[in-house]
Amino acid sequence: MLTGSCLCGSVKYEYRGELGPIVCCHCSRCRKAQGTAFATNSPINESGFSLLSGKETLREYESSAGKFRAFCSNCGSPVFSRFTGKPGILRLRIGSLDTPVAARPSAHIYASSHAEWFDILDGLPQYEAGVP
Repeated sequence: MLTGSCLCGSVKYEYRGELGPIVCCHCSRCRKAQGTAFATNSPINESGFSLLSGKETLREYESSAGKFRAFCSNCGSPVFSRFTGKPGILRLRIGSLDTPVAARPSAHIYASSHAEWFDILDGLPQYEAGVP
């Protein structure tokens, strides 16, 4: 079981299941939503995700058609996103985890739109769009 929370501690969750491949997304929307060079995400099964607290502070923003980004309305911490075209799957923001994980990122996606001030030098595969 994995646990996580937002910066202020209002939103707390647990996840019972395996993380999917961890990827670093460099698309402009993820960069804006995270306020940094990329977002680090893992697909998870929604059925294993449980919100323990913070339901009243968790908000969603539809950043593009059918793409909803969930965040704490108190501190702004991103927690997960979901896409209506992929029901039952959440994209967990790995930075919100409190539990250490052994898994490491496996790729960079939307690398063609990476921030000009950040060089991708870790040797992981880079894809122009999502993982093929």
